[in-house]
Amino acid sequence: RSKFEMSDLVQEVQKSLLQDCEKRDVVWQIDPLPVVYGDRSLLKLVWLNLLGNALKFTLKKPQVQIEIGYYEEAEELVFYVRDNGVGFDMKYSHKLFGVFQRLHGSADFPGTGIGLANLRRIIQRHNGRTWAEGEVGKGATFYFSLPTMES
Repeated sequence: RSKFEMSDLVQEVQKSLLQDCEKRDVVWQIDPLPVVYGDRSLLKLVWLNLLGNALKFTLKKPQVQIEIGYYEEAEELVFYVRDNGVGFDMKYSHKLFGVFQRLHGSADFPGTGIGLANLRRIIQRHNGRTWAEGEVGKGATFYFSLPTMES
């Protein structure tokens, strides 16, 4: 683990995903992010999953809006990715981070069903938390936290 700029990591991941949205109208709002302490390569997988999902679940939107930011809470930094995609029913939110748990059909949105489970494991290894909020047809917000460097 080491200290690094989370903003640099997110920009790197965003650039790697740009080919997936060449012919789409994607509006990115990326707030400045703090320096964190963690395993950069594992946290890169977290961002790849979150941003990849945001792009995947907004495929049918004429204009995609993806917002990335963070806020501070007691002894932790909370990061989020918000999109204007298909969203999900909150009564199933407990299934989101389970292995092979899918809230949308694989015919509509391809994938293995392990991305968010891996994300949760990575964040738990960093002593953080994961959760999500959504509404059908109105998008979703996925959160993860990391302890502040002082914690």
